[in-house]
Amino acid sequence: MALFVTAAEAAEKIKDGATVGVAGMGLSGWPEEVAVAVAERFKKTGHPKNLTLKQGSAMGDWHDRGITCLGIEGLVSKWSSALVGSAFALNDLVRANKIACHCLPQGVIVNLWREIAAHRPGLLTKVGLGTFVDPRLEGGKMNEVTKEDLVELVEFQGEEYLFYKAFPLDVALLRGTTADENGNISFEKEASINEGYAVAQAAKNSGGIVIVQVEYATQKGTIKPKDVKIPGALVDYVVVATDQRACWQTEGTYYEPAFAGNIRKPLDALPVLPLNPKKVIARRAAAEVRKGSLVNLGFGIPADVASIISEEGYIDSITLTTEIGAFGGVPAGVPNFGSSYNAEAIVDHGSMFDFYDGGGIDLAVLGLAQADEEGNINVSKFGSRLNGPGGFINITQGSKKVVFAGLFCAKAEESIQDGCLVIGREGTGKKFLKRVQQVSFSGKYAKGQEVLYVTERCVFRLLDGKMVLTEIAPGADLQRDILDQMDFIPAVSDKLRLMDARLFEETWGGLEPVLK
Repeated sequence: MALFVTAAEAAEKIKDGATVGVAGMGLSGWPEEVAVAVAERFKKTGHPKNLTLKQGSAMGDWHDRGITCLGIEGLVSKWSSALVGSAFALNDLVRANKIACHCLPQGVIVNLWREIAAHRPGLLTKVGLGTFVDPRLEGGKMNEVTKEDLVELVEFQGEEYLFYKAFPLDVALLRGTTADENGNISFEKEASINEGYAVAQAAKNSGGIVIVQVEYATQKGTIKPKDVKIPGALVDYVVVATDQRACWQTEGTYYEPAFAGNIRKPLDALPVLPLNPKKVIARRAAAEVRKGSLVNLGFGIPADVASIISEEGYIDSITLTTEIGAFGGVPAGVPNFGSSYNAEAIVDHGSMFDFYDGGGIDLAVLGLAQADEEGNINVSKFGSRLNGPGGFINITQGSKKVVFAGLFCAKAEESIQDGCLVIGREGTGKKFLKRVQQVSFSGKYAKGQEVLYVTERCVFRLLDGKMVLTEIAPGADLQRDILDQMDFIPAVSDKLRLMDARLFEETWGGLEPVLK
């Protein structure tokens, strides 16, 4: 039976050198009060020290909350995550070569927990081939002091695979909404089910401990069995949070009932995006949707595609999904990314990535930070700035069609006037390079996929391993505004055409003919 303890008492249960696993995305699933207690204990006593952190996604609010609180020299020695950009203090230690760091695909990490729980040796998959996690490139290593090999290239039945090694887990550090007296955990206010159950299994079957922070405690027998997401038999310690700030549902919201599936929010209450170059990009990406499609939308401009489809009145004609587990509804943008308004179903994190990896989605719209002449994309590392790929690698390799959507240049001054793109001042950073700094998507391995690169100035397609310019925005000059702003010369289609003029008008109405 689980013991109810304070956050400080829970922190004392974590030993020096322990491997600690967490679950969730953003602030969803993040046990802030317990983590802060761990950091405070280390400041006072020097323990626990030399922890190894394992996480599947970004954990934090990109400010002061989240796993960044553990970014104290000596507290952590190794860190593995799909996305490291939100944990500023830990990120600084990685860039200073004071801790080792691997970035691995999000779907690999969240499903590796099940392999650990079952005492299997690891996860065998094609996810990551040709990207920076491939050991022929970087093996996912993010700095010079990272030496350990977590990924192996293997041949199985005549084909190449990557093998991600399992490891024992000493501590599962998790969060739910309510715990009963036996330690059964429910998630009624959470925006996702996340991978907490799998992490708890991995810890218990490794001989480790499971600590769960909750907001409420209730009598035993009051949580319905199907509402229990982490059984009490797996839970060692429960911490009832004393501060509401430690229980936020998302990075930007303490509690939105529509994210948890407890109400359905009127869609006309969702904000309409202003007409600007980013909205043009989101519209053009939305034009690749087909009726009945299953779709995933990434961070930033790609997330705006949901607002476009809702604004056009066709949100019920397709199924939008989020990698953390939502089917249907309208995925939220920053600062609530990963959550969905009015989802029809919410499954666990790992199961969604099983579906993605197997080719379940028809279209993925994801970010375009850097692209090169081979069609490679980088979203994970820029100079000394470390970000990581999140679910990008899994999603782009598994989707039938991929649209990379982003502004053509960094920091350009642009506007939409009289149905045309107007470039007031050219950007200061090129995004179409001879070679990307780090390969998060490999054009070489995109066989059988339809791949587009959508910007406000033009559209490219990946054809026969080459970047081909197929559309140009009204108001853009081919030489001055596009070719001169690239570090390579793309092929130009002999059928080069203007982007649909309606994309640049206040009212679009362009989804109706596409979906019909």
